Amino acid sequence: MITAPATATPERGRITARVPMVVQETLEMAASLMGATLNQFVVQTALREAERIIEQERVIRLSAREAQAFLAALDAPLPPNAALKAALDDYVVRRDDQTGSLDWAPRPKRV
Repeated sequence: MITAPATATPERGRITARVPMVVQETLEMAASLMGATLNQFVVQTALREAERIIEQERVIRLSAREAQAFLAALDAPLPPNAALKAALDDYVVRRDDQTGSLDWAPRPKRV
């Protein structure tokens, strides 16, 4: 009896794109120069760019002056205003103390 190997193959998705021939030729040339197939080149390049964009959106970069102002605001926050107090009161009213869950329902749309 022959059994399949125990290693699982990760699920795969498919990406397809229709591009003008000049774009395809450019991508093929770049892939060739990198010693990769067109598919490998496109996936690796797109993945690098996706990771760069995600990193750019997740990380907040501050100058030294901005960082000092941010830390100073954390050390000495402004007192809560009326809107924040009302939101906290609303949260306390909606919170179910037994389960720690929040009894939330969307507000009706304004017409």
